[in-house]
Amino acid sequence: MVDTLTTAFGAQIKKAMSTTKAATVITEDNVYQEGDPNILPLLDEMVESLLLPGSRLAGLENLEDLYKKAQSGKSCLLLVEHYSNMDLSIVSLMARKAGGRGKEIGDSIIAIAGMKLNEDNPIVAAFASAYTRIVIYPSRYLHGIDEEIKKVELPRSNAINRAAMKMLNEQKYKGKLVLVFPAGTRYRAWDPETKKGVREIDSYIRSFDYMCFIALNGEILHVQKADMLNDAVSKDVMLVTASPVVSCEEFREKARASAAEDEDKKQIVVDAIMNELEKMHISAEKERLKIVNAS
Repeated sequence: MVDTLTTAFGAQIKKAMSTTKAATVITEDNVYQEGDPNILPLLDEMVESLLLPGSRLAGLENLEDLYKKAQSGKSCLLLVEHYSNMDLSIVSLMARKAGGRGKEIGDSIIAIAGMKLNEDNPIVAAFASAYTRIVIYPSRYLHGIDEEIKKVELPRSNAINRAAMKMLNEQKYKGKLVLVFPAGTRYRAWDPETKKGVREIDSYIRSFDYMCFIALNGEILHVQKADMLNDAVSKDVMLVTASPVVSCEEFREKARASAAEDEDKKQIVVDAIMNELEKMHISAEKERLKIVNAS
């Protein structure tokens, strides 16, 4: 029998539900959500129980470099691969356990999160509340919906996103590392489009100073077609790899310069990001397999 989030972590789910104060409806007034220190240990316990020996963060010195820039007043991004709803938990825990300034780095992360994590399931909302987030209304949520519903939701999405961008502009110069998943959604092998970066990410690159790419190798939570809580869990060696610090402006200009005249330059920038993450992932997987084979 395959373990799922529900079957493997019933005790943590029960504790989270009795503890959480997570908002399950997002409005323009609650887009900024401070991480709940009472929920965080539950996520840490879940992730740690699935990590095999050898799991680690590679490139701590790169994150320390980025964090130093953030502390000096620069706006800084973490662009992270997205395979499961545990990705933020993995990055946060690995950073805080890495030594050096890792705990400060982990504590400084603000994640950009789609509102579905708050609104679709109260258990998912409870777990998401462990981390500090700015909640947005992704444009893809409006694709293909009934036009009458869209008339109501479009003004709501605009209000939420205006508030979110205002909050982002307030927070990004306060020594924080803003974590974004450029794919916008978890990768699902049966849907190749989920590996493609969303065009809106170009606006983040345009408005930030520096960034690090983060590759995630290993799989402790396996996305299923059913409800998020039915995602399968398994133990694995996780390798989190942070790239050297990159100038957002230089990266963006280089990517745009490579575009043909009739190409969408915003999408070209996002494609360059996804290509960089894919190259890192392939290289890091070779290192991870060495760890696995040495065990």
